[in-house]
Amino acid sequence: MAAYTGPGRDTLSDVLDWAVVRGGAPSVAVQVQDGDGTWFDAAGTADAATGEARAPGERLHLGGISQAYTAATVLSLEAEGRLSLDDTVERWLPGALAGNGYDGSRVTVRHLLSHTSGLFSTGMALEVQRRYGTRAAFREHRYDVWRREDVLRLAVSEPPAGAPGERFWYSTGGYAFAAAIVEAATGNSFESEVDRAVVRPLGLTHTFVRHRADPGYWGPHPRLHSKMFFRDGVRPEDVTPDNWPSLLEDPALPPLDTTKANTSWAWGAANVVAPLDELIVFMDALITGDLLPEAQHRAMWATESTKGAHWLAHTAYGLGVYELTLSDGRTLRGCTGASTGAHALVLGTPDGRRTLAAHVANDYSGFPVFDRLLEAEFGAPGFAYDR
Repeated sequence: MAAYTGPGRDTLSDVLDWAVVRGGAPSVAVQVQDGDGTWFDAAGTADAATGEARAPGERLHLGGISQAYTAATVLSLEAEGRLSLDDTVERWLPGALAGNGYDGSRVTVRHLLSHTSGLFSTGMALEVQRRYGTRAAFREHRYDVWRREDVLRLAVSEPPAGAPGERFWYSTGGYAFAAAIVEAATGNSFESEVDRAVVRPLGLTHTFVRHRADPGYWGPHPRLHSKMFFRDGVRPEDVTPDNWPSLLEDPALPPLDTTKANTSWAWGAANVVAPLDELIVFMDALITGDLLPEAQHRAMWATESTKGAHWLAHTAYGLGVYELTLSDGRTLRGCTGASTGAHALVLGTPDGRRTLAAHVANDYSGFPVFDRLLEAEFGAPGFAYDR
């Protein structure tokens, strides 16, 4: 891989050092692609026991960035005439989105991909909190395999957050329904359709979607660390989108190694593994329209404000992707993803000429690190949750 050092990159390297020395990150890696080539740098160790350094080409679980791969797959199927964004869930999955206040005949594929379906925040589901909310529960359930029908039931296990189309409300459950619709429309597995529609056309030789029982990486990867657990004794019934930070365990506790864990409960929303360079290739193709036909490209980037949704400030969400507005009015396009033990980010300029991807090997210092990286590279304002 070619190395590139140009204006601002020394500042990026300083941010990486800060992230490890003062920011609490075990390790962080960053890659930038622009007209001058590729620049990569990292700090910390991929594995503290061996002292191995972070390196280009590591396989990384992308968490919520996976939703962009799902959305791109659905849009490719629309371009092929296999389905429509305006199809209802009921058409493809009769009776699956029903009960508990839900009506699949009113929820469209577009609603699912834009987080405007009205589905509640799946990560706050009682069953998710019971299995993964505390250290002890995570250790017991980290390799649980969720069946497709279990994930769909989880997505409707609590009442709606709103009416279909009413507002943005982040819900990974919508992407479980989207994945199930991909299977219904094609007769193939969701994972194989992502490979056919996205991975192979872009030549992404080290990118894949984990199958249901697979917790692995298929290549070199850093160890991951989490302290994002609730205190022992916290009841899942008492956790809300507003109070969860106050219920977290003592931050002085050592992190738990979460490197391998099954993520099938977030099927369709969090199962893609890729290296930073291929993540940049993917995002550049979405930004510039190289992957999707014009109509589907426009649909993907037709955004809606996320203000007031307990999500990232200064953002507008499209279909699996978002735009971040900088302090000077410029925008970046991309995705952010979290998983148990890691944060990942990819953002680029709308002309596709400069893209940054980053990975932090824990889930409790990612956004402060991303704040500084974006400011160093783009002059962006800091990330903050929009309350």
